[in-house]
Amino acid sequence: MYKVEIILPNYNSDPYLEETINSVINQSFKNWKLTIVDGNSNEATKKILKKYISYSNINIIWLKKNKKAGFSRNLAIRNSKSDYIAFIDSDDLWDKEKLSKQLNFMEKNKYYFTYTNYQPFRTVEKKPYLKEIAPEKFFTFEKFIRNTSIATSTMIIKKSSIGNIKFSNTVICEDYFFKCQILKKVTYAHCLPENLMKYRIRNDSLQSKKIRNIYWIWYINKNYNKMNLLKNLISILNISINSLKKYGFK
Repeated sequence: MYKVEIILPNYNSDPYLEETINSVINQSFKNWKLTIVDGNSNEATKKILKKYISYSNINIIWLKKNKKAGFSRNLAIRNSKSDYIAFIDSDDLWDKEKLSKQLNFMEKNKYYFTYTNYQPFRTVEKKPYLKEIAPEKFFTFEKFIRNTSIATSTMIIKKSSIGNIKFSNTVICEDYFFKCQILKKVTYAHCLPENLMKYRIRNDSLQSKKIRNIYWIWYINKNYNKMNLLKNLISILNISINSLKKYGFK
């Protein structure tokens, strides 16, 4: 049977981490390996991680300092021998059928890169759930640079398609550049139109800072995707409009 490697970069996520790891453990599909790359987190987070040391299919890599999500994911991909690579962030949650349904979808259709619908939510509000995000049925590179609706925690990619492609070592949006490179290589990413992931929006998260987020996409488009000024402006404008449609002004 094919095997999937799940990559979880982690730093000081003790309020959410245990729930996230348990959503992986509870998957109906069992032939997985979870690699957690910890960037020298606080003691509360390390205490949670130590609960899982004895799990044979959980590997924890302890870094001496925090080297950001891009470095952590690149390290785990480089060491992986699995057929598929999946990603989950330390505060997101998977439906128990996520791996089973998505891997079956990929095997049946011979897809190399897939993603799913997802449910944004806020932990602290009285009405925490926002509108479910249903991305387009497929993305090419040109579509994706105008609408970044592929959530990283929904992605599964055939390991052989990744090759030497890496996440950028930028402060944020390292996953944006990775997705761009994969799409240039495999041409299409396909959506399994089911809500199989809960995406936590935190007030303190880097991605919640919209202006900063837009700046780094601009930076990556210019310096990594090598876009000219006009194409970069069109990309940023469309991404901003689509972000407002998904999450509103909050």
